[in-house]
Amino acid sequence: MGLSDQIQKDIVDAMRSRDELRLSTLRMAKSALTNKEKDKRAPLDDQEVLQVLSTLIKQRRDSIEQFQKGGRQEMADKEAAEIVLIEHYMPKAMGAEEIAAAVKATIAEMGAPTIKEMGAVMKNVMAKLQATGARVEGKMVSESVKKQLAG
Repeated sequence: MGLSDQIQKDIVDAMRSRDELRLSTLRMAKSALTNKEKDKRAPLDDQEVLQVLSTLIKQRRDSIEQFQKGGRQEMADKEAAEIVLIEHYMPKAMGAEEIAAAVKATIAEMGAPTIKEMGAVMKNVMAKLQATGARVEGKMVSESVKKQLAG
C-alpha cells in the first residue's frame, strides 16, 4: 500500500473515531497531494509524496515561528500537533550526530574545503544523505557544515 492510499485509509479511520485534528490534518495533506498530482498530470510515487509531506512540515514550522512572534500560542500548538501527525508518514529523521558524521566524511572526501566552498559541501552532503533515504532538514545540515568548516 502506498503512502497516499494509507493517508486515505487513515482519513476514513479518523472520521469513524471523530478525531477532528487528525481528520483535518490528513484532509489537508491529501489535498496537497491531489494538487501536486494534478500539476504533474500523473500519479505520485512514494518519493514525491514524501517531498510534499516534508514541504507541509516545513510550512508548519514557519507558521509556528510566526504565531509565536505574534503571541498566538494556541495556534502554534495546533501547528505543532499537525507536524506530529504528518511526521507519522515520514521516514525517521536523522539525528544531529549522524548528520555531523556525514558532514565530516564529505569534508574529508573533498580534501578539507574552506568556508568559501560551503555551497559545494552542502550540495554533496545533501545528495549523500538523500541517497540513503533518510529525512534531513537542510537547516540542520547547514549549521553542521558551518561549524565543521569554521572549527
